[in-house]
Amino acid sequence: MKVLDHLEEWIITFLMGAATVLIFLAVIHRYGAGAPIPVLQDWLLSLHFSWAQELCIYMFVWMAKFGAAYGVRTGIHVGVDVLVNRLPEDWRKKAILVALAGGAIFTGIIGTLGVRFIWENGMHYAVFHLLGLAAGDLPEGPTTPDLEWPTWVVYSAVPMGSYLMCFRFLQVMLTFVRTGNVPHHDAAHVEGLSDDGETSDPFPPVPEGGRK
Repeated sequence: MKVLDHLEEWIITFLMGAATVLIFLAVIHRYGAGAPIPVLQDWLLSLHFSWAQELCIYMFVWMAKFGAAYGVRTGIHVGVDVLVNRLPEDWRKKAILVALAGGAIFTGIIGTLGVRFIWENGMHYAVFHLLGLAAGDLPEGPTTPDLEWPTWVVYSAVPMGSYLMCFRFLQVMLTFVRTGNVPHHDAAHVEGLSDDGETSDPFPPVPEGGRK
């Protein structure tokens, strides 16, 4: 499980950093190409960054989908739990389980619909072509405007991110059933470290009277 956790964090970090660098280079290129410097201007104009904006959009979409799953695991999503915290202990636990199960069901449905969408959007043609099967009348599927990538590859973020969120909801629900704890984010807390320097529990218990 630690491997999946680190992979999730690496993907988010890479996408965020790469998108930031790419946007910075694209802005420098745009303003630098307008500078009346003979050699530099000609060289910058020979570079084509028209695809940069499109790629950054896709990177932020993928980052958002994987970041949502990370948010479920660490408990950083914004939630209104005033009513739940005022319920009796037994009802509060049931309400939390219903909420987690609802999240798992919803993200599972979105992931399944996403798989169906990308399959009909050109993935079936790509799979048949990769396996050497006769594609017949299957459409090859559209491509993106600037990068000319198959759109089903870009839209794969929907099922992958949704299924990962579904898994995280189930993981949190299982942990809650076993320990009664749910992930809770503290803005002043450094993950993995407690005040005395020892490793802390990423799933702190929820007080009976509610979160404080």
